[in-house]
Amino acid sequence: MSDWVVDLIEKTGYLGVGFLMFLETVFPPIPSEVIMPLAGVSAAQGPMTLGGVIASGTAGAMFGNFFWYLVARVIGIERFRPLIDKHGRWLTLDWYDIEKAERLFGRFGSVIVGVGRMLPTVRSVVSVPAGLLHMRLKNFLIWSTIGTAGWSSALAIAGYFLGQQFEDINAILGPLSSIVIGAIVLAYVWRQLTWRKRHPRG
Repeated sequence: MSDWVVDLIEKTGYLGVGFLMFLETVFPPIPSEVIMPLAGVSAAQGPMTLGGVIASGTAGAMFGNFFWYLVARVIGIERFRPLIDKHGRWLTLDWYDIEKAERLFGRFGSVIVGVGRMLPTVRSVVSVPAGLLHMRLKNFLIWSTIGTAGWSSALAIAGYFLGQQFEDINAILGPLSSIVIGAIVLAYVWRQLTWRKRHPRG
């Protein structure tokens, strides 16, 4: 899978890195855990620089982040109310949860988005609730950029210094991704099991 990524980066340089990270954010064909370390390896071999690779990867991902934020903001959470009212049990959401999330994003949205950008799985979807709940665009862009730059930098630097042994990165991030996904699944199961307790009349 990585061969064509390497080929694209070698032929198009920074533009290819940015394009791949944009695709990864909008419709993930391959994870950033592959793209940015390979870009870091290419930077170590020249002629690209590590700083240029990080900047182009961050910019590409931010275009994707902004795309999903705009889509979610245009749709708006109110359009989902009939769906939540009808299928809230299986979504493990009711309108009180939505209002609580809205207040949470109002107070801590910057932290949620900034930290979320550096977590596998979460980083790809955190733009959606930010847009649906109308997080301030300025805060979204600032904290998304900070988190995305941190994630892109860590992966690119690892590839830069590990060289062709970039597979070692996946040995670390693979289990971390599994832990995050497992936590999401457990949270869903727990909310299903406690649904009647929280909604005795439902």
